[in-house]
Amino acid sequence: MSSSSGFVDEAQLHAKAGDGGAGSVSFRREAHVSKGGPDGGDGGKGGDVWLVADPNVASLLSFRDHPHRRAGNGKHGAGKKRNGAAGDDIVVSVPPGTVVRDSSGELVADLVSIGDRALVAAGGAGGRGNARFLSNRRRAPAFAEQAEKGQERWLDLELKLMADVALVGFPNAGKSTFISAVSAAKPKVADYPFTTLEPHLGVVRRGGTEFVIADIPGLIEGAAEGKGLGHQFLRHIERARALLVMLDLAAMDATPPEEQQTVLLNELGNYRPELLTRPRLAVGTKADIAELPWDGERISAATGTGMDRVLDKLVQLVDEARRAEAVVERTSVVVHRPAAEGVDITREDDGSWRVLGRPAERAVALSDLTDAGAMDYAQGRLRRLGVFRALARAGAREGDTVRIASFNFDYEPDR
Repeated sequence: MSSSSGFVDEAQLHAKAGDGGAGSVSFRREAHVSKGGPDGGDGGKGGDVWLVADPNVASLLSFRDHPHRRAGNGKHGAGKKRNGAAGDDIVVSVPPGTVVRDSSGELVADLVSIGDRALVAAGGAGGRGNARFLSNRRRAPAFAEQAEKGQERWLDLELKLMADVALVGFPNAGKSTFISAVSAAKPKVADYPFTTLEPHLGVVRRGGTEFVIADIPGLIEGAAEGKGLGHQFLRHIERARALLVMLDLAAMDATPPEEQQTVLLNELGNYRPELLTRPRLAVGTKADIAELPWDGERISAATGTGMDRVLDKLVQLVDEARRAEAVVERTSVVVHRPAAEGVDITREDDGSWRVLGRPAERAVALSDLTDAGAMDYAQGRLRRLGVFRALARAGAREGDTVRIASFNFDYEPDR
């Protein structure tokens, strides 16, 4: 949902972490020494892609035409145990209230508060140089680890506005006029439905209290089922501390305010039942030209009638909600990191076995698996990871083909 003014609350991000640098195969070259020991350095780690909730960013506009963000690659290792430099991380700013999901719809992170961070693409590990494989059994290792590829993924970003009070009402109920009258926000105002096609935020200062009001586009019956632009509008109500339900006392179709309120609350409850437990205040709007009876609070943004009283009540609701939150308020920002990956075994259509997972793929990411020392190292690493036990449990038989990344071998059970 976007418009010419540049508010965008849905976008996609293509995050590409940096690839690691390869380890080096090198031996010391010294006078009077025909072949010195291994001295290949390690490759540098690839850069990570981080998202951070930044108060200076108001929408997801920057991703609409330019969704790609890429971190730097690690440098390769070199002889004389010179390690490659790590690739630069990239930190991508998003508005507080941004929800991040992967392409399957699974939640990756919810960046609610300023400073919350999420690692959304991890840089590839740098390969170890051959100096790191020196042991009593391997005096001259002629292999090193290859670079690991950085994670690459598409992510869906969704912004849910952070506001103290959300204005809820039918199209043309006077929400835009109200927010214009009580704050510096200047939404488009006109006498026809659906004037507001994007949310507007306004800051209200009342006594010693400052609070944010969100002018949410008008709801229609069926919004919770996605009718019209229902879901895109409703999600901006989710985080509001209090609701101001605005009922049109001069509705063009003469719908009674009580009936308007019933429909609006039904839509909120159908979308998120917990919204009905939020503190709320119902007011009749357009009191200066009212044609419909209403016993509750009445306001006219045009003449100022009832405005002070309603603002005082909103201050009270917001203060009470903030005090309740303060009891359980977090004391630090949240950092989201992906869970550590394990090893999975799957059966391919041709009867072979596929070993999935970065730890296993890393175990065989060596520069020369035709080298006996490299093969011995890889098998030992896979054994320590439990890959052979997992293959046996899955039903692998001697001679079956096993695939890990681009490496294939014939399965032999542990004796």
